[in-house]
Order: sequence, then structure tokens, then C-alpha cells
Amino acid sequence: MADPKISLASFASIFLGACAAASDGTLHFGWLAATLIGIFAIEIAKNASGEIFDWNSGNDQAVMPEDRSPFSGGKRVLVDKLLTKRQTAGIALAGYAIGGITGLIILLEREPSVLWLGIIGIALAFFYHAPPLKLSYRGMGELAVAASYGPLIGTGTYLVQRGTVSSAIISVAALLGVFIAAFLIINEFPDFHADQAAGKRTLVVLLGRKPASRLFVAIITVAFLLIALLPPLLQFSPAPWLGLIAVVPAFSASKRLLANPETTAQIIPAQANALLTFVLFALGSGVEFLLS
Repeated sequence: MADPKISLASFASIFLGACAAASDGTLHFGWLAATLIGIFAIEIAKNASGEIFDWNSGNDQAVMPEDRSPFSGGKRVLVDKLLTKRQTAGIALAGYAIGGITGLIILLEREPSVLWLGIIGIALAFFYHAPPLKLSYRGMGELAVAASYGPLIGTGTYLVQRGTVSSAIISVAALLGVFIAAFLIINEFPDFHADQAAGKRTLVVLLGRKPASRLFVAIITVAFLLIALLPPLLQFSPAPWLGLIAVVPAFSASKRLLANPETTAQIIPAQANALLTFVLFALGSGVEFLLS
């Protein structure tokens, strides 16, 4: 249920926020651990509640064997009968409770201004799949992911450490959010037919796979241009230029997806490279903060 491959998005954003905080002062590792526990608990809870709503819509059951991928198609704990719905609901409830309690401790003992970030984060996690918002079913899932895994988690981690936020961490975390949203988009390609059948209007369903493959490349390209242009324009330092190392897997993912947007077996390596893109960007940008 934790799905370490997908949880890397949370860890990458926490790492980036922690590195930015370390560049501006001493890290408080106890509060960093609390941040990690709280966010990871919400991550598991989101996965669990999402499994239930995707099961109820028929989304996960509609994924054909030839479209199964290690990176998409849900966690499949209900489809593969690893858990019952009641057990899955229990995991979701426990995860949200642990995340909420951890956030309350941080709020009361460390940083009161984290309240709104916590409320927005939990709401986006739950309503990503759940009615009445059902963000992922209404063409807003990609935006929710960009916001959550970028500025929300990255600046939240920084805020817990420093008690404030900086333009540098907001900007760099937002760029990370764009790369993670691109990872979500490429993960929607293998689920195209299943999402269509379940009425899940992802960007790939709305646009079609070939146009969506071009959108993926455009998003990646714009993100790298922003890495180069934003620091001098906004005059923030350090510039996340070490994050440009991510251009190598990004180019590979883009090339493969453009060539094979409709064949899951061919898309899986592109998914892996899209994951590596946001991980390397977070790593490079985080090191840039530390070096500063």
C-alpha cells in the first residue's frame, strides 16, 4: 500500500525542503522526522482511500493484463485480493489519523502557521479520488499533484524548520511539482482504456494519447527552460542548475513516449525515466542548496 516507487514523490519534496532549510540554519532532526512520519502516513492513507473509490468506480478492475505496469493501475490490493475493503478502509483511517495527530503536534509545539498547509494537504489527498470533488476524475488531478508534491510539501518542510518560507524554496519546489505532475501524466497512458471506461477524465483521456504525449514533452521542456531562466529573472539564489542533470532521463522518457504512446510495454521504461527525472531534479537542486 505504501508503494515506495510512488512515495518517492513525497520523499523528494521533503528532501528538497530539508536541504533548503539546512542552507539557512541548523536542521532540527526530530521535527524533520515528525514531518516525514506525518506526510508518509497521509501518503498511505491517500493510497488506501483511493483504492476503495477506484474499486467502486470499476477503474482498477478495468485495467487489462497487457496494460498492467509497475507504476500505474492502482495498488491493486483489492483487485488481487490482498486486502478486503474493510481492511483497506481501516488502513486509510489509521493513516489519516496518524497524519492528523502528527500535524497537530507540530502545530501546537513547533509551528502554528503550518495549519492551513496541513488542512489543504489532507483535503487534496482525500478528495483526489473521493466525492464530491473527485479531482482525478474531473481533469484536475494533475494540478492537485503538482501543488501537493511541489510547493505544499517542500515549503511545508521548510516552514516547520525555519518558521517562514523563502522565494527560492517556493520556486524550486513548484518546479519539482511540475516534474512530478509529468510523472503522473505518463502514468495515465497505460490506464487510458480503464480510465475511459470508469469515466475518469484524466488529461490523457481528455486529449487522447498522441496529443497527450506531445503535452508531456511540452511540460518537461518548459520546466527545464524555467530552471535556466527563473533564477536570474527573480533574483533568487541558489539557482537549481544542478537539477539540470535530470534532462538526461527526461529526454529518454520523452523520446520513447512520442514514439510509442499507445503500447504499455514500450511506455514502462519511459515511466521509469520520468520517475528518475523528478528524483534527480530534487537531488541536484537539494545539493545546490547545501553547497550554498
